[in-house]
Amino acid sequence: MKWLIILSIIIAAVFIGCEKKSKDDESNMSDFDKSMDEFRNRKIYTKLNSDLLQTISDDKLEQTIIDYISSKFNEDYSNDYQIVTSLSPGLKAVYSTWILEAEVNNGGFNQFYWNSSGQFAKEAEAGLSLIGASEHFELMKAANEIHEKEKEKMQKYKDQGTLNAFSESYKETKLNTIDDKFYDLREDLSELRIKYIRSNIDEFLSE
Repeated sequence: MKWLIILSIIIAAVFIGCEKKSKDDESNMSDFDKSMDEFRNRKIYTKLNSDLLQTISDDKLEQTIIDYISSKFNEDYSNDYQIVTSLSPGLKAVYSTWILEAEVNNGGFNQFYWNSSGQFAKEAEAGLSLIGASEHFELMKAANEIHEKEKEKMQKYKDQGTLNAFSESYKETKLNTIDDKFYDLREDLSELRIKYIRSNIDEFLSE
């Protein structure tokens, strides 16, 4: 996924830009490089079956699902919404809540709605309810309501299509007040997604 690649580049740049001199730091750097290599070289499954999903480890389960869904997208992601909204409730919930969490953790709700990920706002709201993330669900409802009220006002910044306009948009939105609440929630979305997948395997099998 493009946003995952961008996030990986950002993280890598931070590590590369720091001068690590102690043996412990060098070891940590090596572990990070190893993790990045494993991520880039991971096996991507374009089909899912019960045996695979039942045997794959929890730490790889979500990424396996995301890769499977992403494998259906065109190179330019022009059909991502069409594909995701045609999926089973479980697959749709995993994808939409995954991308929501990634975007908000990276740049807040404003970034989520600014980017194309915002098209999955309603799916994310429904997905949070489906996997039992009640606290996140209530917060997502509030965020969607704020976004709907601000949509016209924020469009003038999006029309400019510049990084400066994106930066300025943060001064206008009230979504910033939702961000801190999101970060403080105790619910673990990853655990809830994994639990849902394990309990509803049939929703995640290839057609």
